[in-house]
Amino acid sequence: TTLAGEGLQHDDGHSHVLASTIPNCVSYDPTFAYELAIIVHHGLKRMFSEQENVFYYLTAMNENYPQPAMPAGCEEGILKGMYLLREGESPKKTRDKRPRIQLMGSGTILREVIAAAELLDEDFAVDADVWSATSFTELRRDGMATERWNRLHPTEKPRRSYIEQCLEARSGPVVAASDYMRLFADQVRPWVHRRFVTLGADGFGRSDMRARLRRFFEVDRFHVAITALKALADEGEIGSQVVAGAIERYGIDPELPDPWER
Repeated sequence: TTLAGEGLQHDDGHSHVLASTIPNCVSYDPTFAYELAIIVHHGLKRMFSEQENVFYYLTAMNENYPQPAMPAGCEEGILKGMYLLREGESPKKTRDKRPRIQLMGSGTILREVIAAAELLDEDFAVDADVWSATSFTELRRDGMATERWNRLHPTEKPRRSYIEQCLEARSGPVVAASDYMRLFADQVRPWVHRRFVTLGADGFGRSDMRARLRRFFEVDRFHVAITALKALADEGEIGSQVVAGAIERYGIDPELPDPWER
């Protein structure tokens, strides 16, 4: 339901984590209609045409928001689990290199990640590359397969996982956010060879509006932006006072209990 006053709005933050434990369950958390179309088409091909013994678990929010056109060449990334949706670009007039961050989002939280990238650009002169993470589970399985192949072929040139290939030419820490438990995005941590911070919905969300729910779980645009700034500060790219200023600017109460303890 999208009605106000839902009460316990979020009690399935674990569903994608559970789905990942079933070997022939192919799970995705898409954001946009074109992502869903690509996934459904590929699923029908595997299950019906090729008679492969798999089934699909897809999550989609009943929330109204604009549906953009599909970027060229993103089909493979959608199915593999991630693709570059938007590249952060410094204004041409900027002489000095600006700090850069990698932002990943899945499901409707991707829209908050996109908004966070705009905040970072406008308020803090930080460039943010935005990745649509359609399936952290598929990324993990690809990582495990790559790891196993390398282990059993020690004399051959090591292979790189898909997520490693995506991030290798990109600089900056990585921040990943979703509507699900942090453990969902944490699945890919072994193949992200840099500072990696995850945000998720750990706990019971008791909110009357989705905006407040995201604020409660600290996965909205403001928390994503603050998390990105803190990661950059930990890398020495910016000063810690910038992070403190952002917390004050966006009205975040740092003394609130952990969301999973409220």
